[in-house]
Amino acid sequence: MHVFIAGANGQIGQHLLRELADTDHEARALVRHQDQGPELQQLGATETVLGDLEHDCSEAMRGCDAVIFTAGSGPHTGPDKTIDVDQDGAIRLVDTALAMGIKRFIMVSSMRAEEPEKGPEKLRHYLWAKHNADEHLKKSGLNYTIVRPGQLTNDEGTGKVALSERLEEFGKIPRQDVARVLLAVLDADNTTDRVFDVVSGDTPVPEALANL
Repeated sequence: MHVFIAGANGQIGQHLLRELADTDHEARALVRHQDQGPELQQLGATETVLGDLEHDCSEAMRGCDAVIFTAGSGPHTGPDKTIDVDQDGAIRLVDTALAMGIKRFIMVSSMRAEEPEKGPEKLRHYLWAKHNADEHLKKSGLNYTIVRPGQLTNDEGTGKVALSERLEEFGKIPRQDVARVLLAVLDADNTTDRVFDVVSGDTPVPEALANL
């Protein structure tokens, strides 16, 4: 499968490229700057393409079979940039995939994005952005999966998680394990049109997804 990675230069995206390198999938990494390309190809990108989520990415996506959206404005930007990337950028990519006949779309969201009004005040703009992007994807008609991780860490992944359509307890998860979940979702037929929370746990990723 030819997979378009939005956010490939981010931390989850880089882990995902490493995971994809050992598979039969081909990863096309979206980059904003040409000089990012060689490093991402070393990590596992089959190719890199220039583009910007705040603008049209249709040419960059041409020929792909699936999209994985791991992009984010980052913790050091203001609410406006969060809306531009996490919400509007994601929505624009969903619409482009639909227009181009790309049927599979995997979205990295956040735990509690289904109820953004209940989140901590300083995070509400982020949760609302994720919520709006998720809802747009759900209504798009695409074959979607929305992955909602808990608090992201840079710890080494264990390959073991807890996941469910809703986890009552908010937890943490290494970015490396989120990438492993994204790769497994790509090949898991039972994740079609599904939304689930995921945190660190005791169950290997393939088994956890099989029991979803």
